[in-house]
Amino acid sequence: MLPETPPKLPATPEEEAAALRAAATRSRRSFLALGLAGIAGLAGWRYLLHTPDADGIPSGLRGVLDANARLSNAYYSNTRLAPEFAAARARTPRVNGHVGLDEAGFDPAAWRLVVQPYGRSARQEFSIEQLKALPRTEITTELKCIEGWSVVVTWAGVRFADFLARYPLATRSGQPLADPNHPAADAAPYVGLATPNAAYYVGLELASALHPQTLLCYEMNGQPLTLEHGAPLRLVTPLKYGIKHLKRIGTIRFADQRPADYWAERGYDWHAGH
Repeated sequence: MLPETPPKLPATPEEEAAALRAAATRSRRSFLALGLAGIAGLAGWRYLLHTPDADGIPSGLRGVLDANARLSNAYYSNTRLAPEFAAARARTPRVNGHVGLDEAGFDPAAWRLVVQPYGRSARQEFSIEQLKALPRTEITTELKCIEGWSVVVTWAGVRFADFLARYPLATRSGQPLADPNHPAADAAPYVGLATPNAAYYVGLELASALHPQTLLCYEMNGQPLTLEHGAPLRLVTPLKYGIKHLKRIGTIRFADQRPADYWAERGYDWHAGH
């Protein structure tokens, strides 16, 4: 049998006073440590905010975004796919932003996709019927917003890669991109897309445009796109944040230099990958 634990005697007034002094000392130390950490954090933040501007934001913050971009690009691969989900989980995403969606006078029936081929002057136009005649692809993926929210959506349309396989517009020679994972040497390195009124615009690396989940999308959750969600055609590229998912594509052009990007001009990472 274990010996009984002796009863704990009440603390003497002197012991209680000593314990209170020790607790007060620990509290003061914790307060001072937290205060110093807060001051250091504030000083660091003020330093970042007051560094010289770089592409629209303080260069200290730009350095952080560029580091994230390098990590995202190093991780990017056409063989890495965004997770797909059961269609039953799909929901209608919120309407986030109306830039470029000026509906006054917009006639969906008269809409045409205008494409500027790489290294050639003659533009080409495509109707929505021509795009729907190409192989249809449907995916159910997560739309992620840079604001922090996300929603699962079912998208359907033609893969950008299939569009360029049928219409070889991304090479100087006019030859099709036979292997999206290994584009021809004369392929354009970049793609720029804009709304019909050019108010909203995004840029992509050709590799992102050729990703097997990048769609020229005309359906959402089994229904034709609504005007507020980018009808008649929008971009879907699940490995990028929603700021890259251009609604109502009006023009596509292929370029040597990195195209302008609406939110990159306002301080966000140009690549916007996740």
